[in-house]
Order: sequence, then C-alpha cells, then structure tokens
Amino acid sequence: MKHVPLIVAMILVVVACNLTSKFKKTESTNSNSSSTSSSSGNPTKIGDDPVEKAEPTAAQTAALANGQEVKWDQQGITWTLPPNWKKNTATNDTFQYGSGDGAFLIGSISAMSTDFPTDISLQAFHSGAKVRQKNGEVDEVKWLELDGVRGVEFRESKPEAADGIRRLQWMTYRKFAGQTQLVNFILSTRGDIFTKHQDELYGILFSTKLVH
Repeated sequence: MKHVPLIVAMILVVVACNLTSKFKKTESTNSNSSSTSSSSGNPTKIGDDPVEKAEPTAAQTAALANGQEVKWDQQGITWTLPPNWKKNTATNDTFQYGSGDGAFLIGSISAMSTDFPTDISLQAFHSGAKVRQKNGEVDEVKWLELDGVRGVEFRESKPEAADGIRRLQWMTYRKFAGQTQLVNFILSTRGDIFTKHQDELYGILFSTKLVH
C-alpha cells in the first residue's frame, strides 16, 4: 500500500509529459494566467475555469473537531486530522496516516528537473482529469487553491465494487529545498465508506498548510 502513491505519481507524470507538447504553443499564455506561486497574485480563473479557495463547510469543520495537527517535517507540510487517526509512514518522499477503518491520507513528493515545465504539466493534469470526467471515471474536477498554492483537485466516481478504492486527490508543483517538486495528496477510502468519511477527507485537504 505504501508504494501506491509513488506509482500513481509517476504514472501521472508520464501522462503529463505526453500531453505537454499539446500546450507548448500556449506556454506563455499559461505561464501568465496559471502560475503556481502565490507571488503571482493567483488568478481567479484559469482559462474558462474558476479557481476555488479552500472554504470548509460547517460539517467539514465539525468532522475535525478536537483534531490533531500533524506535520510532515521533511517537507514542511501540515494538516489537521481527526484525533483517532494514526501515523503509518513518514519518510522524505512519502507520508501516510490512517483512520483505522479504511480511510487514508497519503502524501507523496517527486523531484523533477529544474527546467521541468510545471505550469504546462499542471494544465495537462487538469485536462486529463476533465477527460476522465467525460468518461465517467471522475465526478469532480476543479482548480483549488490551498494555502496560497493553486493545484488541480479531482474526485473519482464511486467504484462498481463496494471494496474498490475511491480517491480525492490534489496535485501541484512547488520549489522547496532546492528542488522542483510534484506534490501529490490522496485521501481515500473503500467505495462503500467514502460517504461516511467524506466530510473529514475534505476537511483534512482544506486544512493543508505548506511551505512554498
């Protein structure tokens, strides 16, 4: 299980690289309108799509009542988790906590080359998620800003099998510790208990604080 986020991240990077050429002709436009850095004054729209800010509902806030603050020390990333969640893994490139009944927060970091086209790649992730949405694999896609950083958020549709995994995912790029990094957060459960955990999963995601 602990290797899954790294595999997923690398697959997504390959997909993004394959799609990158599609956006080369509009690189300057994308760079101006979709910078990942907070100093750019993050736009309210990327193309025709709005950029939403993390604003938890009352139910999502309540789901983290008396929660614990946990920090991924190696990467300077912090979340608020329900008090009963426990640490499974915390390494330089992988971080995982679990609820004990099948809900997980998984963070992964992948170092990229310093000249990697991050804006174009992120646009490719967004476009790829839109295609998956049309195919029925994803039921929510949006640009979502967490702690001043704009990224792509998408939620997989309910799986056919009750024990199939359903994921809420957010991805971005940042400069940290001298690296260009792909930052990937996955919050997941089995399909049959996703609704039960949904408020806390969104609450955890919206609580994200990260150095950038």
